[in-house]
Amino acid sequence: MYYDYYALQVTCPPGTQPYIIRAGDTFYSLAQRFNTTVMAIMRANPGVDPNRLMIGQQICIPGAPTPGQCPSGTTPYIIRAGDTYYSLAQRFNTTVAAIIAANPGVDPNRLMIGQQICIPGAPSPGQCPEGTVPYVVRAGDTYYNLAQRFNTTVDAIRAANPGVDPNRLMIGQTLCIPHTGLPPCPGGTYYTIRSGDTLFSIARRYNVTVDAILAANPGLDPQSLQIGRTICIPGVQQS
Repeated sequence: MYYDYYALQVTCPPGTQPYIIRAGDTFYSLAQRFNTTVMAIMRANPGVDPNRLMIGQQICIPGAPTPGQCPSGTTPYIIRAGDTYYSLAQRFNTTVAAIIAANPGVDPNRLMIGQQICIPGAPSPGQCPEGTVPYVVRAGDTYYNLAQRFNTTVDAIRAANPGVDPNRLMIGQTLCIPHTGLPPCPGGTYYTIRSGDTLFSIARRYNVTVDAILAANPGLDPQSLQIGRTICIPGVQQS
């Protein structure tokens, strides 16, 4: 059984990081991989049955940096097969020394698939240039579908993200997306409508009112939400 990745995203508590279950994972193997204990993983995931883990299910792993814990000027990155500090430094236009400095306590010679580290030099929400908004790359994203989703062009996204290889986008990587055609959203954040969304469910998720969302998005029809349309959520800061 496979889980819907987006439907199962949860807010992990401070001191933990999100992790997507893969084939063969157990709490014991994860505890060894992430240098923690089975009990610590269980405490971080109340209500999760360790004997019934599902591929695609998201849990929280203690003892690793979370996106909010990465230092200013860095962005979170999930280690993949074949990654080394040297290859990451080349990919993200930084240095091995800078990556080491951003990840005290991480052994660069023992990187583990699924481990989260902090990469310096990548754009963070506060570093995106004027006229763009930060966006965290998800599974399946390409510059082409992002250009369609945000009503911009591939060339405009390239220009807003110098040094980023569009053919090697990484889940969790932060991009700056030009917001031509998006509704103004001062003091708020943008949200892309997904299958199953209603204005009521979105309002509840962000702790705002339906009326506030409608006021921030003139012309939005609450009875005919379009999957992939980006709207403004007022009063919610981009994290």
